[in-house]
Amino acid sequence: MLQPKSVISEHAFYPPLAIAATLSAFWLSPSALAASNDPVEEVVTPIASPFDSRDYRVLTLENGLQALLVSDPEADKAAASMNVRVGSAQDPDDLQGLAHFLEHMLFLGTEPYPASDAYQRYISDHAGSHNAFTAQQDTNYFFDIEPSALPGALERFSEFFLSPLFNADQLESERNIVHSEYMARIRDESRRENDVLNQLLNPDNTTTGFAVGSRETLANPPEGEATLRERVIDFYHDHYDANVMNLAIVAPQPLDTLEGWVVENFADIPDNGLDVPTIDAPLVDTATLPRYIERQSLQDRRQLRFYFPIPDPTDEYRTKPTQLISHLLGDEGNGSLLAVLRDAGLADGLSAGVGRSDGNDALFTVSISLTPAGAERLDDIQATLFAAIEQIRTQGLEDWRYDEQRDLNEQAFRFQQHGAPQQEATRLSMNLSRYPVEDVQYAAYRMNAPDTERQQVYLDALTPDNMLRFYSAPDIESEAISPWFNTQWREQPPAQAGKALGGLTLPEPNPFIASDLTLLEGQDERPSQLIDTPSFNVWHMQDSRFNTPSVEWRLSLQYPDASYSAEEVVLTRLLAGWLNDSLNASLYPAWLAGQSFSAYPHARGVTLSFSGWRDGQTPLIEQALDQLKTADISERAFERVRYQLQREWRNAPQSSLSGQASRTLGEALLTPQWSTTELLAASQRMERHHLEDFRKRFLSGLYADAMAVGNLDADLAREQADIMRNKLRPRLTRADIPELTPLAIGDMPNVLNPQSTREESLVLRYLQGRDQTAKEQAVINVIAQWLETPFYQKLRTEEQLGYIVNAGYSPILEAPGIALLVQSPDVESDEIAEHMDAFLESAGQELGQLDDEALAPYRQAVHDRLRQRDTSLAGMANRYWQATALSDIRFDRREMLANLALEVSVADIQAAWPALQSHQLDVRYNPGDTPSNVAPYREALTPLAKTANP
Repeated sequence: MLQPKSVISEHAFYPPLAIAATLSAFWLSPSALAASNDPVEEVVTPIASPFDSRDYRVLTLENGLQALLVSDPEADKAAASMNVRVGSAQDPDDLQGLAHFLEHMLFLGTEPYPASDAYQRYISDHAGSHNAFTAQQDTNYFFDIEPSALPGALERFSEFFLSPLFNADQLESERNIVHSEYMARIRDESRRENDVLNQLLNPDNTTTGFAVGSRETLANPPEGEATLRERVIDFYHDHYDANVMNLAIVAPQPLDTLEGWVVENFADIPDNGLDVPTIDAPLVDTATLPRYIERQSLQDRRQLRFYFPIPDPTDEYRTKPTQLISHLLGDEGNGSLLAVLRDAGLADGLSAGVGRSDGNDALFTVSISLTPAGAERLDDIQATLFAAIEQIRTQGLEDWRYDEQRDLNEQAFRFQQHGAPQQEATRLSMNLSRYPVEDVQYAAYRMNAPDTERQQVYLDALTPDNMLRFYSAPDIESEAISPWFNTQWREQPPAQAGKALGGLTLPEPNPFIASDLTLLEGQDERPSQLIDTPSFNVWHMQDSRFNTPSVEWRLSLQYPDASYSAEEVVLTRLLAGWLNDSLNASLYPAWLAGQSFSAYPHARGVTLSFSGWRDGQTPLIEQALDQLKTADISERAFERVRYQLQREWRNAPQSSLSGQASRTLGEALLTPQWSTTELLAASQRMERHHLEDFRKRFLSGLYADAMAVGNLDADLAREQADIMRNKLRPRLTRADIPELTPLAIGDMPNVLNPQSTREESLVLRYLQGRDQTAKEQAVINVIAQWLETPFYQKLRTEEQLGYIVNAGYSPILEAPGIALLVQSPDVESDEIAEHMDAFLESAGQELGQLDDEALAPYRQAVHDRLRQRDTSLAGMANRYWQATALSDIRFDRREMLANLALEVSVADIQAAWPALQSHQLDVRYNPGDTPSNVAPYREALTPLAKTANP
């Protein structure tokens, strides 16, 4: 077996440190070095959080491939990600989209595993998932899987980079799939803006090309030239090389085991001596600036963006000279640029920071979401932006501001929570390709010291003469159209001098920074009831496994009439939106300091969510409840929130088609529900006094549920719960709150059409289970697992119906069901439905011949998926919180279903299949279809049985 050229690093657990600021000096101690089996000079460890108990090792194989191994004994999934430092920027001019097309082709068979679905089937059969993406300078391939199946997955995965077949018989079908992907995104506003932006940037910069690809750009070259397949193979050999690859693996196996698998599977990737490609041409020809651009948006949304060319700050990550500038311009507290624009009624959202970059150059972007009034005052907004920039230039670069940001970064790093293994592997492989080994974990948080000179360089770039100003709105019309996403745009003469708004101030020192970050010992298995009264129930779970002194509070304020009518739904949403809006400025510093609050509406009322450090959470709870009860609802705030909701409802027909289909399905099979059309109409009848009256009614007739999950003991949880109860004084009982009711699909075939203005076709077929029992949920879950890969393989890979093709378990509350989805740019819905009919008929025949041995992997896959551990405190809290919304509150529901899945028999599957076939609902759409009135359909249905039919 080939051995790695060197073992660069191996991580050992660090004991907790008292001072987070010392993290920048995390190195192995001399004693640890002496204990290592490797030469001292070769041991460098990734800087890690003091509470990160995982083991790390970085290998550089003889072929140049660098691999980061993370052994996490607690992980219940294994994951890998290969980042290749090649992307769409390397596309040849005559084959735009080639890098993306190559990414697709690698999934379709290798020499040891020639079947086009071999890789996907292996991953799916072992409770895994996989995907890839192509960016301008990277292509990333990743998967996760049940840990015992990791060796087989790595064996199949590595062959992507060793022996892809580039099957000629798959070439045309995959080109159609790439085209379908392009068409599925052709109405995305961000891509439409980027398409126009590319026309204004330097055409010699290779990041300005068309990255996705289409049938047109990926057409076969003229006769006599190299074929498309030959060009794909040439691109692969010219650009894919071990020296430009970085692999990350996160798994529960020991490091030595992982190292052996890496060497065995990846050491033979060719070493052709390639270097990471660089881009030399400037991103922007600054001699063409300033420029003022207007473009048409398809959605009812008005946006103003300012793009400033700057040097790419990626390599300056140790000092982060742009972070303080981004922080101060993007601030939302009192006196900030956003607060001043909001108070003037001109804007309702703002963000600032470095966006697009190519290694040499980047764009600093300020994005402002406008109100209709703001769309009439673009020049005043611009003048106010530059007044804010000037204020930062003259007053904002004090060292204490940088130090405050650094301290907050250190707090966040010290108590960071690792995401799911797949998410971690992808992040680490990307970071390994950009940062030194020691900083693959720490780079995003590191702030060594302020570099005032470099900060000034970036500030000096934010001037009116070094700017691309983009205004987008639905009423822009022009004969100029962008080449790939069909966006009308026009260039305008320079702006008139606007008048800057007054009231801008820089933030004071943050008063919300936590001081007590001690970890409390104590671990509960699951939530237990802390307070049990007819009108107020509280659950509590003390947790220390995530090694963070954080708490997740959820407080559900339930009101009987919250969904009684479209008007009541609108008022519920207005109340939640107003509460968020009215607290935004005052609580923004708390958000920066690690405390967050949000109110979100739902069918039973409004939930208040408090997330963050245990220290300082009590006053946050008190402030939010006092605001809800007594704060003035101003006319301007009411109009701003109503406009935001109306904008959302007006834009609903332009949203993703699959999302629209899912919404139509929910409106049909869950009651009570109201369509976006009904909500928009009801909102237009609302005035401020309606919301004021509703708040009084809402607060005087509440039932409340609450839950605290995190690093707090029962005494503190009870103290905070008493604050909630005393301020709200709920009076109703749980029985007073109407339940959401899943409805049973009838025996006859049914078809509904969503309200949409999209240009694609779609079929969402929903197969519903017979009842809401746990047994039925387990059976339908296993059937969905069995259908997933063959459905994708048949309708996407073989029949090329579209890019968005999937099948999966899709319950509505506790009502089990399977959703089959196909979205196509050029196949009408009736034809898609015929293909689905044929697939399901064939699937039924296969089920009739299924035996227990063949079924076993699917049972196990469902079991393993349901038993996956939570990877964040917030994720665990949300899972337990959702359990309280069900009539039968069980916090072990997931474990129960996992065990039931292992008991599903072939007879269970075969008995359930005919009912699934006879209880179907199709949501279908072709451009121009008349939307269905869902209400009469829903009213004709009856509730789905909660118990098994005799």
